[in-house]
Amino acid sequence: MLHKTRGIVLHQVKYSETSLIVKIYTELFGLQSYLIRGIRNKKSKIKPALLQHLALVELIVYYKEKKSIQHIKEIKSAYQFKSVPFDIRKSSIIIFLNEILYKVIKEEESNKSLFEFLFNTIQILDINEKGVSDFHLIFLVQLTKFLGFFPKNNFSKTRDNFNLEEGEFLGQNIRGRYFIEKPYSKYFSELINISYENSELFHIPPNHRNNLMEYILNYYRLHLPGISEIKSHQVLKTVLND
Repeated sequence: MLHKTRGIVLHQVKYSETSLIVKIYTELFGLQSYLIRGIRNKKSKIKPALLQHLALVELIVYYKEKKSIQHIKEIKSAYQFKSVPFDIRKSSIIIFLNEILYKVIKEEESNKSLFEFLFNTIQILDINEKGVSDFHLIFLVQLTKFLGFFPKNNFSKTRDNFNLEEGEFLGQNIRGRYFIEKPYSKYFSELINISYENSELFHIPPNHRNNLMEYILNYYRLHLPGISEIKSHQVLKTVLND
């Protein structure tokens, strides 16, 4: 049976000399693997540019429940990037977000609220000119809403250490391995309240940005134990702090 759905391209792997298996996070079916035959052939109607990192696509697909590899009848762009391919900061952020999503999204079922969040986020990054250097930090915090460990923002003068395990701010006298202390706990508290629309209100010194990102990634590792090592943020660190 044929279905029309939107999708976000997450990953591709060579299947044969001319074919690929592409993982796409779809609006209707969650994460799915699709075999695309002949795409590496010069005469293919499907262009490789359609399958770039976090490309937003419209699909007509065949779907069979519990089948590990599905098939695509048609695929076309749902949104053409305007600035991402030409902005090294944005293209590096896209690669980083892609790696995060590929590692954390496993569900083969629909989650329309998460899909809408991601579909809109990718377009906002492409359009926005302000707050780009901190966009990935806002994204990481906002994504936790959909992953089940959004932090409690109870930051105060007496609660200014963020407990990574408990997901909340605790007293000044409490220290340990899984804590974020000031000034990073203050930045983290601000991030919880920041949205893409008012991202220009968030200010963090470039030399602190990398450390805050490491704290947030540690927060992910504690709450998603199976997550493997993130690699693309090393490039991101260099690009955003030049």
